Amino acid sequence: MELRSRIEEAIEGIRKFTDMEPGIGIILGTGLGNLGEKIEERIEIPYGEIPHFPVSTVKGHKGQLIFGKLSGKEVVAMQGRLHYYEGYTMEQVTFAVRVMKFLGVHTLIESNACGGLNPLFRPGDLMIITDHINFFPENPLRGKNDDSLGPRFPDMYNCYDKELVELTEDTAIELGIRVRRGVYIGVPGPNLETAAEYRMMRILGADAVGMSTVPEVIVARHMGMKVLGISVVTDMGLPDALEPMSHEKILAIAEEAEPKLSKLVSRIVEKL
Repeated sequence: MELRSRIEEAIEGIRKFTDMEPGIGIILGTGLGNLGEKIEERIEIPYGEIPHFPVSTVKGHKGQLIFGKLSGKEVVAMQGRLHYYEGYTMEQVTFAVRVMKFLGVHTLIESNACGGLNPLFRPGDLMIITDHINFFPENPLRGKNDDSLGPRFPDMYNCYDKELVELTEDTAIELGIRVRRGVYIGVPGPNLETAAEYRMMRILGADAVGMSTVPEVIVARHMGMKVLGISVVTDMGLPDALEPMSHEKILAIAEEAEPKLSKLVSRIVEKL
């Protein structure tokens, strides 16, 4: 079955629950799902109830689409994402982003938990993504292109929308929330990096590293969506000062920083 047909069947499945056509999509990363609880008048649809949707398998990813209102605006939020390391294809990892576009989404807000590479960062910091480096071994646009979804060779100019970056920074100042700016490098995972790999990534110009986001953003741009990315720094990848790290520690720090992210995203949505 062609990709577009699978998207249309997913939309038909969603339309059994809601007719909402939200303009804003939100992807909630590791430990950041609580923002979904702030969505009002919400309709929750487990991924397993939607045709062709993969199911989240990672702790900290609830695995449902939430429709409703945030700051008075209609939104759809992924409470939990899909990762390449879970064994899914790139098409599966990014399928929900394409469905969001067909639902009416024109602006995608990405969030994730990441490791900090910039020595000026600290665990719990929020970083506005200004650009990315793609270290995934496969591209979600590989294979036959459907011109009705997007161009064969999409331009990554203004990949993370500059106006949204400025809006986010101004909003953070208003709210008294410290934010950083930086480049995110996306890797396949699931292991954390070695000291030598952290050093290499820093030399290449990355400020933070994570195992998601980049494929979703490539597909969002392929389909003409504006993108805002915000990372929560959960641990530091400083090669000369590495400490043992676990997924449980990463989750704990992400959950501790989540109220700041929720407050910031809610105000940004209000301004969009």
